[in-house]
Amino acid sequence: MSLVDDMELGFVPPAMSDEEILEADLVDTDTANFEGERCGLCMDLIIDGGVLDCCQHWKNADHVRSVIASLVKGAYVLERDRGGKREGSQALAPPWWETFGFQLERTLEDEADPSIFGAIFKYEPPPSSSNYSADGPHFVVAFRGTLIEEESFLDIKLDIQFIRNKLHFSSRCKTAVQAVEHLVAAGNSKVVWLAGHSLGSAIGMQVGKDMAKKGVYLESLLFNPPYPSVPTDKRTRHLTKSGFRAVGALVTQSPEQREQSASSYAALSPWVPQLFVNKGDFVCSGYIGYFKYRKWMRKYGLEDFANFASQYSVRSMLFRSENGAQVEPLHLIPSANLTINFSNQSECFLSAHHLSKWWGQDLELESEVYKN
Repeated sequence: MSLVDDMELGFVPPAMSDEEILEADLVDTDTANFEGERCGLCMDLIIDGGVLDCCQHWKNADHVRSVIASLVKGAYVLERDRGGKREGSQALAPPWWETFGFQLERTLEDEADPSIFGAIFKYEPPPSSSNYSADGPHFVVAFRGTLIEEESFLDIKLDIQFIRNKLHFSSRCKTAVQAVEHLVAAGNSKVVWLAGHSLGSAIGMQVGKDMAKKGVYLESLLFNPPYPSVPTDKRTRHLTKSGFRAVGALVTQSPEQREQSASSYAALSPWVPQLFVNKGDFVCSGYIGYFKYRKWMRKYGLEDFANFASQYSVRSMLFRSENGAQVEPLHLIPSANLTINFSNQSECFLSAHHLSKWWGQDLELESEVYKN
């Protein structure tokens, strides 16, 4: 969960020092100066009204990551435009999607307050563009993270709900699920992508899991998804504690409950979300230990036990549903394409959590696919 998403960095020349980048960020966090420049992803010229025309973004993993992160940034700036009453030519959000050939289909607003927490973008490059590809999305549903602003108290409340494993009860999650279901019902399941950052990644995770249980597996790019459990360096110690809790649960859980848990886990297995985590960001770095632990358990034939034990973290034991039933932890997923960012490890946690850490040409990344 981000407490500093209002300090996100914009696209800036790579020659700037970290200090200059931070200074530029504090001066203007929302402006995207693309027009008349070269693409910061591949250095192709930006032409045709600001739409990138030369590079094949959807065939390049680095470009895909950077473009989708820009759309999520657009969701942040949409809310800041709304709060700052910036409309028409004064709005700063449009370049974050128009530059890459997207149009704003609709915003996603919370029933509990007037804030914009996400947006649906439709990919519509000009006919002359060579960027249209079957490899890319037709729609991207992007969710922003926490903003610390006067009208954003609900964001903090949702952060707390996430910690208590009750995010799925929120009106924001329900609105997000309904929006995605509507797109899928219109026959777009193969071309709808999910994206999010921080709290927005948690919402995207919940939506993706809900759709996967219905047999719809959406491409998902989730940046700095919060991990609500034990930090990576305590995973080994936690294994023993989880084991004892799991053994106790096996005694008290009915056969029907065990079957339901196994069925839910099996339904999620084909879904492989892309998780982007920074090693220096303790909010999301727990996923590194989570998947290494699962890989180790699989190596020794203990994966079934690991699947069960993973459900019994301290938080999931403390916070149950209203009827006292065990709630499936949001982070419990069997498969993922995990990308770890090792760049600038000397940075503080606040900097490591920035969405801006995911666009750039010289990132030190390591990826591995974990499939159940």
